[in-house]
Amino acid sequence: MSQRAAVPGLVAGRWTVDPVHSEITFTIRHLMTTVRGSFTDFGGEILIGEDPLASTARAEIRLASIDTRSAERDAHVRSADFLDVENHPLMTFEGTGVEPATIGRRARHPRYHLDGGLTVGDVTRPVRLLTEFHGVAPDPWGGTRAGFTATASISRRDFGIEFNVPLQGDKVMLGDTIAIQLEIQAVLATEPAAAE
Repeated sequence: MSQRAAVPGLVAGRWTVDPVHSEITFTIRHLMTTVRGSFTDFGGEILIGEDPLASTARAEIRLASIDTRSAERDAHVRSADFLDVENHPLMTFEGTGVEPATIGRRARHPRYHLDGGLTVGDVTRPVRLLTEFHGVAPDPWGGTRAGFTATASISRRDFGIEFNVPLQGDKVMLGDTIAIQLEIQAVLATEPAAAE
């Protein structure tokens, strides 16, 4: 079976992320519970190859758009203690490779690992996104859309973000692991020319 048959409808070309119908969210442990947040200003594109395993992706997130439902907390996260938005306004991801994911239970939709480099501040680290493809459908505006969910976990210390508040004993206020989830709608912008 060809790889194209494994991802029906996902034609080769440039697919641009629709930020109005997409979201980037994250969670981090705070004391005994979990705090959730999102970034609201972002963009990106997915370049699907004739061989889908030769596809790439890139994304750009404006860190000042962080929203954790607390203006005071958001201002602190934007500061030099955490993201240092004044000096490093963008977080970027550059995809470097795709391979099928064959982990855990049988998935309802095709799943892939998207490997790439995530840059926060002056630090770039490899990140692997577990990506699930939800299919392709026409939209009401005459376009073609594809849906994806992607998840990853990163260590904030790996990116030089080490701020914390010590608590009684050896505990600290914030966890190190940040769980990231992306819900992406991408619009087909261009298709390759038909072979003559």
